[in-house]
Amino acid sequence: MVQLSQSDVQLSRLVYGVWRLADAANLSTAHVREKIDLCLDQGITSFDHADIYGDYECERLFGKALGQDASLRSKMQLISKCDIVIPSDKFPQRQVKYYDTSAVYIQNSVEQSLKNLHTDYLDLLLIHRPDPFMDAAETGKALDALIDSGKVRAVGISNFEVWDWRLLQSHMKHPLVVNQIEMSLLNQSAFTNGNLSAIQLDDLTPMAWSPLAGGALFQQSAETARLAPIFDRICQQQNCSIDQVAVAWLLAHPANILPIVGTNHPDRIKTLSKAMDIQLDRETWFELLTAAAGHEVP
Repeated sequence: MVQLSQSDVQLSRLVYGVWRLADAANLSTAHVREKIDLCLDQGITSFDHADIYGDYECERLFGKALGQDASLRSKMQLISKCDIVIPSDKFPQRQVKYYDTSAVYIQNSVEQSLKNLHTDYLDLLLIHRPDPFMDAAETGKALDALIDSGKVRAVGISNFEVWDWRLLQSHMKHPLVVNQIEMSLLNQSAFTNGNLSAIQLDDLTPMAWSPLAGGALFQQSAETARLAPIFDRICQQQNCSIDQVAVAWLLAHPANILPIVGTNHPDRIKTLSKAMDIQLDRETWFELLTAAAGHEVP
């Protein structure tokens, strides 16, 4: 478990992302429960949601399992995100995708998430995307109020640049504790553009979405061709798979990055925690970095 700075919330070293939950062929509560149990059995106790996932269905599907067994809630940490508003058959009045960080929208989204997930609190709430129309004072006050009410234990942001989160933080009494950003071998920008450094400087915990680059690590490309012999060597030496090595590469970083892993296949879920057993020394970490980038570090 990783203790989030400035908070009493702890998250598991790997976080299970449920954004594809509604894409599964089998949407039964029993099948969802199977996935939950497979995660918990490995010590993956944190589950990453968002109100919009699965066209607003993933939280409800997941929550049905919690509704059938209330004891599950005490074994896990629930994360959700809000502020992205998408056109949907469920909301026919919406004409365009936009962001909404108004107090009313945030409060209503949290109430709906609590209802969907059959719980009375979220362990962590994130603002999903920077909102160029944000009233930082209003948004900050709404997030503080949710913590004060006990409906949310801690708050953070997702995909924010340093100037975005510092503006929001300047209008809050409670600290922002997480920034969830895209990081992978095929998306290394955060390691060199200052984002990961700023996250650490402001005492936030970094979470990494799309650690497998949206599946691009398994497709033919110049990057994967360069990575292939290194992956093969590590996999043979440590009896692991490419996806586990890619996640281990993030886990190895001293910033305590929390990768968000997600698959709908139970057989693959069973082996997610293998990534935590893989040992990558500094030279191997840079070997993977440079192979993916296509050039040596400066």
